[in-house]
Amino acid sequence: MNDVLAVIYLVCFAAIAGGAFALMTQSLRRSEGQMPVQSLRKRGVRHPEAPQPGEKLLYVDFSRERLEQIYQESP
Repeated sequence: MNDVLAVIYLVCFAAIAGGAFALMTQSLRRSEGQMPVQSLRKRGVRHPEAPQPGEKLLYVDFSRERLEQIYQESP
């Protein structure tokens, strides 16, 4: 009886895994044709949050020397 259940389980598992793989492959093939030919950078489209040319940026310096200096200054 256990052998029969194991075979039924493996058959069902293989069917579900095969169906999932088929859906994934089909989805990838469909989306492949929908991608634009030119990249966004070539078309001149900028991200809305991208800084304008010449605009100053705030950043954090995590270099080892800077961190050591900060730790030595703290009480």
